[in-house]
Amino acid sequence: MENSGILVKVMGVVIDVEFPNGNLPGINIALKIPVDENRNEIFEVREHINASTVRAIAMGTTSGLRRGIRVVDTGNPIMVPVGQPTLGRMFNVLGEPIDNQPFPENITKKPIHVASPTLSSQRAVFTPFISGIKAIDLLIPFPTGGKVGLVGGAGVGKTVLMIELMRNTIAEHEGLALFAGVGERSREGNELWLDLKESGVLDSTILVFGQMNEPPGARMRIPQTALTMAEYFRDHENRSVLVYVDNIFRYSQAGAEVSALLGHLPSAVGYQPTLESEMGELQERITSTSSGSVTSVQAVYVPADDLTDPAVVAAFSHLDASCVLSRRLAGLGFYPAIDPLQSSSSLLTEDKIGARHFTIANRIRSYLARYEELQDVIAILGIDELTEQDQLIVKRARRIQRFLTQPFFVSEQYTGLSGQFIQLNETLNGFEAIANGKYDRLPEQAFYMVGTIEQAVEKAELFEIEEKEISEG
Repeated sequence: MENSGILVKVMGVVIDVEFPNGNLPGINIALKIPVDENRNEIFEVREHINASTVRAIAMGTTSGLRRGIRVVDTGNPIMVPVGQPTLGRMFNVLGEPIDNQPFPENITKKPIHVASPTLSSQRAVFTPFISGIKAIDLLIPFPTGGKVGLVGGAGVGKTVLMIELMRNTIAEHEGLALFAGVGERSREGNELWLDLKESGVLDSTILVFGQMNEPPGARMRIPQTALTMAEYFRDHENRSVLVYVDNIFRYSQAGAEVSALLGHLPSAVGYQPTLESEMGELQERITSTSSGSVTSVQAVYVPADDLTDPAVVAAFSHLDASCVLSRRLAGLGFYPAIDPLQSSSSLLTEDKIGARHFTIANRIRSYLARYEELQDVIAILGIDELTEQDQLIVKRARRIQRFLTQPFFVSEQYTGLSGQFIQLNETLNGFEAIANGKYDRLPEQAFYMVGTIEQAVEKAELFEIEEKEISEG
């Protein structure tokens, strides 16, 4: 028998539904309202108000709803399609394709609310994921099956770095990439789809979007929809999947909006009192099991560049590695604008990455840290007032800083430089040679926006030829 109720109250995107028989649907169960022949609106139960009434939040618009309309209890949480037919497609929070392409009818569907894997089924993995980006592979190695945060304010390059990582995952590792756009601008979503199509990696990608103009209920459930699709490939096809969430801060923000609409008292800085538990429920689903791994790269927007914001802190506590993007470095033209001294990784230990990698990474960090300490002295007195040892450190640190930049595939049209995927061994050789002083004679500009150290040497030779031609001409 179909369990149905009556819509008794509409408050923006929140509705109250009365079930006169007292047979209330459970929390997180989807309710369906047939508005007209071509339109069904889906709601998710969030609270039981009394013995016969539930309160639900909209996954779409509430325009056109009226009191007294029939509401159907679907008996299940939101169910989304999974498996091979989802590859290369773009979906909304309900798992409906939004790319105007035909979609098979009888496809396997899974609920978006599931328990995280048990502790006994989880597997600790200490293998670094080679991203092909020098600054990351050397100083912030990403753990396979871990959670990585790309942290930064607005306009420092989080999304560009994320798209580059997606491209490298598919093209170099033959993996699957799943992009969850939480509170994305529709322009960004369209650009991403076109970029992936042009680079020929769309068939190994799934895109799930909850855009800025959609209600907070939809934006809040986008990560769960994306993870459900990713978990199927991990658990049933034994694949390794990378899930990109842009932006995890907007997930917390959507939760705060939902909490306010439901009338809950706010916590610190206006966030929902359930911030930590909501974040924990989501993050605990991202893990490696005996059958495969789900690795996640999450962009973390930092409001007003304040790293102590509760939503940022809640996300931080779950991360295995944090890659902090600096506005100062972006302003100086160093891309990717990764701040190696603020960033960190749980893999950066001798037993996990090997003695050579660990030694080189620590030497590079020490050069950059000393250069940072000397900045004020240089600004006031000039570089000539430093000791010989410090002058040498500054000289090498400036070359290291420039060698940490590299041209991206996704920004070729803007920079005019061919994208580079750098193998870990080449990265280690290059930085070790700079730290040992092998290339002290080369101009520091030769290290800027190149891939390998050999390319830096070639660039320096070109500079010499140009200078010779100018002096002769």
